[in-house]
Amino acid sequence: MDRYALIGHPVAHSKSPAIHAAFAAQTGQAMTYARILAPLDGFADTVRAFINEGGRGMNVTVPFKLEAFALADHLSPRARAAGAVNTLSFRADGIHGDNTDGVGVVRDLVVNLGCPLAGRRVLLLGAGGAARGALQPLIEAGPSALHIANRTAAKAVELAEQFHAMAGAVPLTAGGFDEIGTAAFDVIINATSASLSAAAPAIPDTVYAPGALAYDMMYGSAPTAFLVAASAAGASRSADGLGMLVEQAAESFLIWRGVRPDTTAVLASLRTALAGG
Repeated sequence: MDRYALIGHPVAHSKSPAIHAAFAAQTGQAMTYARILAPLDGFADTVRAFINEGGRGMNVTVPFKLEAFALADHLSPRARAAGAVNTLSFRADGIHGDNTDGVGVVRDLVVNLGCPLAGRRVLLLGAGGAARGALQPLIEAGPSALHIANRTAAKAVELAEQFHAMAGAVPLTAGGFDEIGTAAFDVIINATSASLSAAAPAIPDTVYAPGALAYDMMYGSAPTAFLVAASAAGASRSADGLGMLVEQAAESFLIWRGVRPDTTAVLASLRTALAGG
């Protein structure tokens, strides 16, 4: 049985083992997937021990995505763009690092939620690691405009400048929450950590264009503070990040096993469990 694992600190809460077990059963892959709690000062040693024990790959969660980036011998273009790694593959020529978080967001929006991004106006809230990881896939989806807004405007501007060359024909702009003005967007993505503290980014109600979708990368058993605020402000649709979790896992599974699993049933099962069903 090929061995895979999630490494992080903490990891006990993670749904990844159940997700990958479902993917393996669905696709007939002979593999196991475990949780590994790594010491905060022992990430690289824990990874190398897993490799020495025959491990084939790992997903990486907080707080180790930057260390995984540094550890990898080879990086995918999207991992380089994100500046972080959440998927490690152990091959004969070394450790390969990739980042599937942004792909997870885009596939959830486009495939699961039926919300095409091509030609749409997209507002990305936040300028940290989650926003950075999403930028390349969002740009590649071809929106008509992509604006990064952050509480600290300088960080948003700096992030936009780093992706300016990659953006090409996609207008990429940035600024503070208080600089959004009356601009309206079709898709508003919350990549801030505000939902962890039951807060919502301080953005104008006018950001929601008619028919707009509000999307939070966080998820829970109840709508996040951002989604509640978005609905009250006029967002026509809202969705949390549970689908992102499943889709980024499916992308990792594809990297490791060469087959993309069907996420529909897995996502539905998780949603039911989250709701207490």
